Amino acid sequence: MSSLTVVYNEISEVAGLLHKNGWAEKNAGNFSILVDLDFEINSGKHYPLPKPYTELANKVFIVTGKGKRMRDIARSPAENTVVFKINSKGDMYSILSVALVTPTSELPTHLAIHSMIAQRSSNERAVMHSHVTELIALTHIEKYCDQDRFNNMLWQMHPETIMFIPTGVGFVPFELPGSSEIATATVEALKYHSIALWEKHGVFSIASNLNDCYDLIDIIAKATKIYLMCAAVGTLPQGLSTNQLDQLKDIEF
Repeated sequence: MSSLTVVYNEISEVAGLLHKNGWAEKNAGNFSILVDLDFEINSGKHYPLPKPYTELANKVFIVTGKGKRMRDIARSPAENTVVFKINSKGDMYSILSVALVTPTSELPTHLAIHSMIAQRSSNERAVMHSHVTELIALTHIEKYCDQDRFNNMLWQMHPETIMFIPTGVGFVPFELPGSSEIATATVEALKYHSIALWEKHGVFSIASNLNDCYDLIDIIAKATKIYLMCAAVGTLPQGLSTNQLDQLKDIEF
């Protein structure tokens, strides 16, 4: 059973990091966490979902509030996030938290991802979306709007990338935020990758907790920054060789 205080403490820490790194301008970025908290739905208002998520029936989630800044979430997570429970049919939810806050507009994408995770019975419980400057910049370069080319660049830049993200990043071509199209494409990418990169927009990651979601994004942001720093001084980086990458794959950690 998770403690709500423990969850809020982690939310505060990670939201502060997102703000400090400049990955969450204004109200940008959002996250959701599946929590083991024993809440009962009271006789309050029930809100319809755009489609049924039967795999998420009776589950409790914490998500960022609509229009809420990460710097405010870091300061007071309880006042800027929403705790809600999905009903037994998976087609409606009820808000359990006290603050007058509604869920992020990206809620359909988050629930679609959690539904996919539930179907495959894996241990990811957290989903994070942020606007990582370096990653967005790279998707404005046409040749890196290619999944294989993008991943090869990432792996070559820094040893930890191939070690901790061996399946690479899933690339999602530009779609309108909050649309059913981008939700579908993101779920498909996250079936095979722990990170999905939205062209000219941002990145999603999934992991067992928010800190691990942040770490995954931090690793690829570092690799991208190394590439861009080399390119900025007029020299494309040499990168790790195929032989070096193969050796790194065999390291146990």
